[in-house]
Amino acid sequence: MEHVMPTSHVTEEARKGGFLGWLDENIEKPFLFAGLLAIILIITFQTFYRYIITQFTDGAGSAVWTEELARFIFIWISYLAASIAIKNRENIRVDFVYDRLPVKWQPAFWIVNDLCYLVLGVVVLVMGIDLVRFQIRFPQIAPALQIPYYLPYMILPIGFGLMSLRLVQDIWKEIKKAGIKSGIAAAGITAVIFAPVLIGIDLASTTILFGYFAIFLVVGVPIGISLGLASLVTLIGSGTLPVDYIAQVSFTSIDSFPIMAIPFFIAAGVFMGSGGLSTRLLNLADEMLGSLPGGMALATIATCMFFAAISGSGPATVAAIGSLTIPAMIERGYDKFFACAIVAAAGAIGVMIPPSNPFVIYGVASQSSIGKLFIAGVIPGVLTGLVLMAFSYWYSKKKGWMGEAKERSPKSIAKAFWDAKLALMVPVIVLGGIYGGLMTPTEAAAVAAFYGLFVGLFVYKGLNMSNIVDAFMEVCSTSAIVIILMAMATVFGYVMTVEQVPAKIASFILGVTENKILILLLINVLLLVIGTFMEALAAIVILVPILLPIVTKVGVDPVHFGIIMVVNLAIGFATPPVGVNLFVASSVAKVKLEEVSRQIFPILGLMILVLLAVTYIPELSLMFIGD
Repeated sequence: MEHVMPTSHVTEEARKGGFLGWLDENIEKPFLFAGLLAIILIITFQTFYRYIITQFTDGAGSAVWTEELARFIFIWISYLAASIAIKNRENIRVDFVYDRLPVKWQPAFWIVNDLCYLVLGVVVLVMGIDLVRFQIRFPQIAPALQIPYYLPYMILPIGFGLMSLRLVQDIWKEIKKAGIKSGIAAAGITAVIFAPVLIGIDLASTTILFGYFAIFLVVGVPIGISLGLASLVTLIGSGTLPVDYIAQVSFTSIDSFPIMAIPFFIAAGVFMGSGGLSTRLLNLADEMLGSLPGGMALATIATCMFFAAISGSGPATVAAIGSLTIPAMIERGYDKFFACAIVAAAGAIGVMIPPSNPFVIYGVASQSSIGKLFIAGVIPGVLTGLVLMAFSYWYSKKKGWMGEAKERSPKSIAKAFWDAKLALMVPVIVLGGIYGGLMTPTEAAAVAAFYGLFVGLFVYKGLNMSNIVDAFMEVCSTSAIVIILMAMATVFGYVMTVEQVPAKIASFILGVTENKILILLLINVLLLVIGTFMEALAAIVILVPILLPIVTKVGVDPVHFGIIMVVNLAIGFATPPVGVNLFVASSVAKVKLEEVSRQIFPILGLMILVLLAVTYIPELSLMFIGD
């Protein structure tokens, strides 16, 4: 669950603060807007250059500089956008404990959260300055652009310096609201948290690593920052690696072309969603299924499946489709709790059907083919949708929720298809480009983002001067949260590897049983539990280094395991008590989460049956994948 400060409040503060207030509100935005637009255009140009322009130039002057320039800009906007996520309190965190604290204690714990984050920010800021100085003293040159590496590395002191500034602002804002006593209490709690390592208490490295990670999660520190802080504390306490390793990896771990697919897929979903895409897809699904019992529920699930092939995100699918279909279902007589539950469950398909950000992250973490993961996710996603449709049809018929009686004909269906044609082209571009051998997943994502931007601006015209900056900021902020999570998880994973944690866990489990069926069952249970309180992307980057060696030793294909993992964690999106899809759906309908949770349990049971089928019938995932 995320805490988000209302933007209207920020805007009002900026207005009252005059020019300085405006500058404080907007300092990152021009750079982020220009940077995101630049990398979309650069990679789109790279793709067209390779397949079109070279046909007329005999391949001369290949655009080798484009990928390197795009990577460097991507790293810059990722760390610059992190400050906006801090300012708007948009981060992936475990709020289960925080939300249950007495209201009078919450400000102090929020300041503790900020202070812990600030520790990492200041450390990377200082180490980043040292790294830039080292690069100036012993210059390295980027191979394609022929620029000194200290220029791209300057994002570390600049980005983490800006993050630290935003954290100080947030701490001061909280102290002004809650009082100086809360600030003093928070400082004391923070000092107690770090005291064991600072005073040199002798603890095992693994105890420090996982103990501190758990403490930071309980406090409410963002998961990515918790990973980085736990790694930092472990390096200080054990001395196994130099502390400045964190700054180096903060750059090198995301200097990766495949990871760039994440902001591009997010951008494609945001741009298309802003252009009235959801309405067109819903009209198409309603034309095809609306006359059946539970027709609106069936249309909702089908629309979620269509939208999943664009957004790559479960919560985004629920927000975009649920805001249209939940009120429509309630108006047609459906139980409002059922309406919320079915949208929350169908939204989970958003991460199964490609493109899917969890598949991108799993592919990077496991060194698996992202293209193969995409194609392997189609059948599990469609199967989940069909099972939800069958349940909705049966349940609606039982409750007497009949379809809407209106004239439907091949002509009206054809018209609905025609109206939605541009939206339906996105998965064709992405999957067709990848499996036709024309584009890498990252290039396909960039072309899809460019297509979404063009359609949103000039065809659907939902993107305009009044909302285009907000759309760009949403893309940058959302992707930055994920990118920082991946960077810090890389540090965490390397510390685990040095301490041989994955090998020890694998030996322990394989010592208990080497039965493949039982091991997969245990892992499924573990993932279902973790998925109830941890966001899927965070769970993937943390658990892949631990679990993948175990399953490969018992003969599970890494691509198949990626599908098992993502389907598992997708179910977590809709599982109480902290399933994010449930929060989004219940907020759309303005109903209590507890009521929606009771309604969703039988639906979750069916989704778990699909999970078991996917787990123990590998062909469901791998039948269309070549050797």
